[in-house]
Amino acid sequence: MDFQRPFTAPEGAHEVVLVRHGAVVSPTPVVEGAPLGRQNDPPLDDRGRAQAAAVAVRLEEEPIGAIFVTPLKRTVETAEPLLATGGFEPKVSEDLREVELGDWEHGELSRRAAVGDPEFQRVMREQRWELIPNAEPAATFAERIGRGLNEVASASSPDTVTVVYTHSAVIAEACRIITGSEPFAFLTVANCSLTRLVRMPAGRWVLVAFNETAHLPLEWQPRRRSDRDA
Repeated sequence: MDFQRPFTAPEGAHEVVLVRHGAVVSPTPVVEGAPLGRQNDPPLDDRGRAQAAAVAVRLEEEPIGAIFVTPLKRTVETAEPLLATGGFEPKVSEDLREVELGDWEHGELSRRAAVGDPEFQRVMREQRWELIPNAEPAATFAERIGRGLNEVASASSPDTVTVVYTHSAVIAEACRIITGSEPFAFLTVANCSLTRLVRMPAGRWVLVAFNETAHLPLEWQPRRRSDRDA
């Protein structure tokens, strides 16, 4: 192995590109009398639609074998520009939908984060979603993400790439599973960023790249606080 050369997946490996959905409307629009559903399900806003178009341009030259979305509309809407260019029919991964936040669904987590709520700060400090009342247990979440990753990796041939439009906590958990990191180490993933994973022929996963954003305008890329304040 030559560590001075770019990584090349060996024969028989499967590559998966995880795409976080674009920016969404906040607060989530509420239709009078309509049921809220199990999970928060906002649509993309104008910024999110522009991000979705940018990521489609970035991915259209990839040797795509399959495209997955989740049951939540923000991933479906983010995938639409790429689907329009390639004629793909998306598959739905139930396992790779966002972590269930229990009593903090439908914008409650965002509201608590915005005001510096002590309980939100505790969740972030201890890195445990299950501190939220009725949220998904960590072991259950990890099991379904692991299962979902293997499902999407097996959906295309070794010489193609599977693209999965998914969510920030899902990407963070996938990276945690692969690297053995702290639970929230990879949670700071940008909208419409790319994270590249490879399942090696023997089944071991490799994290090749995290939070790729070069295809996005500068204002949507991670920067230092001083850069934002300038």
